[in-house]
Amino acid sequence: MADSKSLPHDRGHLLWTADEGPSRMLLSSMDRWINTILADDGIEMPFMGGSNDVNAVILAKGSGIIVGTSMVDHLIQIWAPSVQITWFAKDGKKVSNGDEIAEISGDRDTLLTIERSILNILGQLSGIATETKRWTALAKGQIACTRKTIWGLLDKWAVHMGGGLSHRLNKNEAMMIKENDLASMYQELGDNSSRIAHFLQEVDINTCGAFLEIETREQKEALTAAAIWNQKEIDDKPKLVIMLDNFGPEKSKDTAAQMVDMGVRDCVILEASGGIVFDSLKDWYECGLDVLSTSSLNRGVSPLDISMIFR
Repeated sequence: MADSKSLPHDRGHLLWTADEGPSRMLLSSMDRWINTILADDGIEMPFMGGSNDVNAVILAKGSGIIVGTSMVDHLIQIWAPSVQITWFAKDGKKVSNGDEIAEISGDRDTLLTIERSILNILGQLSGIATETKRWTALAKGQIACTRKTIWGLLDKWAVHMGGGLSHRLNKNEAMMIKENDLASMYQELGDNSSRIAHFLQEVDINTCGAFLEIETREQKEALTAAAIWNQKEIDDKPKLVIMLDNFGPEKSKDTAAQMVDMGVRDCVILEASGGIVFDSLKDWYECGLDVLSTSSLNRGVSPLDISMIFR
């Protein structure tokens, strides 16, 4: 794929950095999900602790990347402050089968009650990060997730920790004109190519947030978007992101080549999405694209097998 060093899809640093850890945005998401996870498990009040203390170890029963330790810390701080946990593998650390991830101690009843919630968090998020790493090992810096998530921003955090791109963190962070947007605008115009052209001629880039993206479903739509954007005269014009939805490798390659011939390739970022699976990832190598987006990074992914064993 093309060499893209500054893709706008790279938004994960707004969630977590190695120096600062989780951002306020991510902590807020953690807090919401923790409340839901615990409530669904019948936990409605923080634990005050007791006198019957026990010790346990959290073990990896598979190989992968650990994600979720910051969330577990947040859970313990608010819901079980008497519990103590020492991490041997924190967020982003690789582990192998049999490695100790953490030691945890506290009141027996408290640990037994929050055990499953802790393991669910670590297993789910570590599974996403591990799967993402499998993809990004073949296409570093060019694989993005989508807004098709299970745990919202937590999924995007796990993708980020696995080396993937987060894409939009929410609908309002960047402007993306999708099929349904086009179907509901400029209804007096006959086709989507005309609607795309009209929209791009009118749009104020200052209202678009982090980036502007157009979803196209036909080659004519993609070529029209690139041509109109190339002609648009604005100061410090950013690149337009054009999604090639369900184009496939060959059609995507031909579209990119036509943009080169038209002299408009340099003003756009080409993103392919739809039907992209790991086993066919190598088919996209020579297509001249900048990024692939897929929900396969985080949906239907097997959790990393993790256990808590009482000593």
